[in-house]
Amino acid sequence: MNRSQFMKGFGLSASALLIAPNTILGQEDKPAPYQKDIVQQFVGAGHSNLGKVKELLAEFPNLIYSSHDWGNGDFETAIGAGGHVGYKEMVNFLIDAGARPTLHALTMLGKTELIKPIIEAYPQMVHTLGPHGFTFLHHAQKGKEDAAELLAYFESKGLKETKVAIK
Repeated sequence: MNRSQFMKGFGLSASALLIAPNTILGQEDKPAPYQKDIVQQFVGAGHSNLGKVKELLAEFPNLIYSSHDWGNGDFETAIGAGGHVGYKEMVNFLIDAGARPTLHALTMLGKTELIKPIIEAYPQMVHTLGPHGFTFLHHAQKGKEDAAELLAYFESKGLKETKVAIK
C-alpha cells in the first residue's frame, strides 16, 4: 500500500466515524429510559397485583430489570416488592420471567441452601437491607413455614430488627 492509498483509506474510515461513530464502534443508539411512572406502576404492582405485572411486562419486557427510586437511595424492584410482602407467587413468577433474584426475596421463599452459604462466606451481609430498610429477619418472617429454618438462622446470628431506617 502506498501513501496515496493509505490516505484515501484513512479518509474514508475517519468519515465513517464522523457519520455514525456509535454504529462503527459497536455502540448502537440506545432506546430512551422507561418513563418513571411506568416503572413505579410496575414496582407498585409487584406488591399485590400479578395481573398488572403480567400486563406491563407484555408491553414493556425489560421492566423485569427495572427499579424505582422511592427517594434517599431506597431503590425497589418488583421482585423486591413481592419479597418484602411475602407474595411467593409473584416472586416465583418474576424469577421464571427472568428477574434478577435478590437474597431477600430468596429468603422469603425459604431457599436455605442458597442463602446460608452466602451469609457464611460473607458474614457482614447479615445486616444488608432490602427495600425500605426491611431486614433478612423480616423476609424470613414473611416466608412463614417455608422460611422457618432461615428465621431461626437469622435469629441465631443476632438479628432482632425487622426494619431499619434508611439514613
